[in-house]
Amino acid sequence: MAYKLNDKQIRALLKQGKPGHHNVARGLYFRISNEGTGFWSVKYTIMKRRREMSIGRFPELSLADANLKSLQIAAEVRQGIDPLEERERESNGSFQIIDNLAEDWLKDCHKRLKHPKIPQRVYRKEIAPIIGKMALVSVKPLDVRRILNLIVDSNRPTIANDTLGYLKQMFRHGIKLGLLESNPAEAFSYTDAGGVEKSRSRALSFDEIKTTFKILRDNTDQFVPQNYLALCLLLSLGIRKEELVAAKWKEFDLDKQTWHLTKERTKTGAEITIPLSSNCVMWLNTLKVLAFGSEFVFPNRRASKRSAHMSHDTLNAAVNKQFNLGNLSVEHFTIHDLRRTCRSLLAEIGTPSHIAERCVNHKIKGVEGIYDRYDYFDERKKALKKLSTRLEIFI
Repeated sequence: MAYKLNDKQIRALLKQGKPGHHNVARGLYFRISNEGTGFWSVKYTIMKRRREMSIGRFPELSLADANLKSLQIAAEVRQGIDPLEERERESNGSFQIIDNLAEDWLKDCHKRLKHPKIPQRVYRKEIAPIIGKMALVSVKPLDVRRILNLIVDSNRPTIANDTLGYLKQMFRHGIKLGLLESNPAEAFSYTDAGGVEKSRSRALSFDEIKTTFKILRDNTDQFVPQNYLALCLLLSLGIRKEELVAAKWKEFDLDKQTWHLTKERTKTGAEITIPLSSNCVMWLNTLKVLAFGSEFVFPNRRASKRSAHMSHDTLNAAVNKQFNLGNLSVEHFTIHDLRRTCRSLLAEIGTPSHIAERCVNHKIKGVEGIYDRYDYFDERKKALKKLSTRLEIFI
């Protein structure tokens, strides 16, 4: 077969490195990218659609071999086979185990969820260790039950419910891609996981705060200063744990005693500037020393590929350890309960409801929330300062 370009001419073009698209034979093209890489591509028409696919790099794939591939593709097209679609279908063969399916599902979560790290964390901690390396078609409902039972037995009903929901989503994703024919988690309900969840109402009293924080101070060998100061800030500001552990120093102006959270960093999607009491500034200055130059207020104390800041699970694990050791004598509480405690204490010290709601960065509901765009910064500053003064003797 006669070529429009021979091997010597192709090498000369590649040496010049000028980006271009050169016809070599019927349907076969030699392309030079902007980076100077030479590769082969084949153009064809199927179902009235003009398509192009790359088939290999030069010189790894020779002119003769590229032409042979081009002829094979032309034969497939004549039979009504679209080589690009076949290649994509074959790439799905990489979905061999659950980890492969999860990776694709989590990419989808990143596109559509505001907080995609939540299902990512649940998969990594709760699902992957049990079924991550299992073949797609080998996972059975008994495996799902095993995952849920392990979580329920560890007394984490909310996580059990979340895990069940994510399992169902992940397997539905597999069905959508044609990788699975059934969903092994579909028959399970929340009664098989954590049950119907009741809204938590736990809030610590001033006496409980005094007892708890004294015990934590007395156990610094088990409850490190960074964890203690994190709890002080959470209780004093009513912020969300996720907002605190991922905080960067550039968000703070300690001279003006403010912390600015952008809309990307808040759950509500609205930015807010948080006034800081003198005590909060003092704790942050201590944390700055403990951060050893990190851009994060709470740098990860272990090398991690996932993030350079403290894990979202660290504080809950540290507090739970104190309960498990029998050091804490108060009724069990979670880290999120400190946020509820802050809101309750603000009410107890006489803070108007709408200001207390803005202190914990809740959206004001109803018509008032739609028309009232005033941020109550001065009022929040006064309320949080009053709360900080009240808490000073306890923490």
